[in-house]
Amino acid sequence: MERGYNYDVIIIGAGIAGLYAALHIAREKEVLILCKEQPWECNTFYAQGGIAVAKDKQDIALHIDDTLKAGAGICNFELVKTLSEESLSVLADLLKREIPFDRDRDGKLLFTKEAAHSTNRIIHAGGDCTGRLLHSHLMKQIPHTLWKNATVTELLIHENRCYGVSVLTKRGNYNLYANDVIIASGGVGGLFEYHTNAYTISGELQGMILENGLELKDMEMLQFHPTVFIKTKRARKYLLSEALRGEGATIIDKEGNRFLFAYDSRGELAPRDTVARAIFDYQQKNKCEVFLDMSHFEEAFFYERFPNIARTLNTFGFGVKDLIPISPAFHYCMGGIETDDRGKVVGMDNLYAVGEVACTGVHGANRLASNSLLEGLVFSRRAGIDIDNKSSGSSKIRKFSLQKEKLEKEHDLNLKYILRKIMWNKVGIVRKKSGLDEALGGVEVMLQSNIGRLLKLRLLTAKKIIQSAIKRKESLGAHCVMGEYDS
Repeated sequence: MERGYNYDVIIIGAGIAGLYAALHIAREKEVLILCKEQPWECNTFYAQGGIAVAKDKQDIALHIDDTLKAGAGICNFELVKTLSEESLSVLADLLKREIPFDRDRDGKLLFTKEAAHSTNRIIHAGGDCTGRLLHSHLMKQIPHTLWKNATVTELLIHENRCYGVSVLTKRGNYNLYANDVIIASGGVGGLFEYHTNAYTISGELQGMILENGLELKDMEMLQFHPTVFIKTKRARKYLLSEALRGEGATIIDKEGNRFLFAYDSRGELAPRDTVARAIFDYQQKNKCEVFLDMSHFEEAFFYERFPNIARTLNTFGFGVKDLIPISPAFHYCMGGIETDDRGKVVGMDNLYAVGEVACTGVHGANRLASNSLLEGLVFSRRAGIDIDNKSSGSSKIRKFSLQKEKLEKEHDLNLKYILRKIMWNKVGIVRKKSGLDEALGGVEVMLQSNIGRLLKLRLLTAKKIIQSAIKRKESLGAHCVMGEYDS
């Protein structure tokens, strides 16, 4: 076996979770990071708002409380506590790594506020460019090998151990072996007709977990971002950061009515699921467009605080004084691969999952705004440290045959489009038992079709989401059921 195909650690994904885990594994170890396309084609790169952190030790209790309330009673309290407490040391580490967070004239960090936070505690960089600046700065500091255009097609699992992965590259198909494997591949955006995710995010690794008999937890808990710019042709819609509303932008109809207050006394700063459902309901009942109104912003402020949003809207012919047509779109999966407090996959010896692909339990039924980047940082660091503290030396290698299943077949592209429509229309913001049953039937029919492996993995993940939604009969957090399953 060639040494080049044996590693201490393989990390699947080059977003914030994968990169930050890698930074906590000694440079002396053989670490390989696998990236499906280009490294920047990840959700981290598109993150606008910022990172939620406890401002100081006194803010920890309030941050915990805000997170638990947003999570609607099914958060893991101990891990929420870990998330908030360790946000202080993670922030200190990021500052040490010279991440260029925005500051005031006196050099103090700027904190902004987003929905369901009791106070301003969101740090940001480059105005609305937090994700891309964080990603680019971490990329520069990685001491390990990164392969681009490398699609993982199989987890090499036997019993309770992951021996490595099968990966397809432009040079061919390989089995790569490692002592430890970290999954940091992101969520499930590609399953939905309208979403905010990078085009590489498709739920395939979640499907591999299922085919190996491992658990996905809370998969019915899907968050739909309330405000995306809808005048684009692609499935990926342009996200308009919640920080805009945190800074005072409002949501109105064409008559200028701020109708959200009829649904929740917090208006634009209600939790995301509340705002998304309110917009959806208002549009359904009134058959009307809904807009984001930023006209009270001074143009200079808008371009300084939200430069990326300003530039993008300008390319579509919209400025700060225009009403911006918006709609909700799929944004984030609270559920995922069930892990422990170090990111280790439950039931496995050496397989870890971090970031959106994982379910640590910190988000519960609805993620508190900007806790996602924080979770990716806190638990990827824990995973990296846990792996780095293990004694070095090669583990026993179990050889696996190369993955032979055809990855894509003739009709897969059309079936992917059908799947996205099913998931959006039947498993979206508001759900009905009849619609979920129809969705499940459609997915099962496609699973019995002559399809490629990658589509099969997506369908397995979609099936689990639907089954989880059917199982939870009452509305909770982001899971909204019409008529409590009476219709």
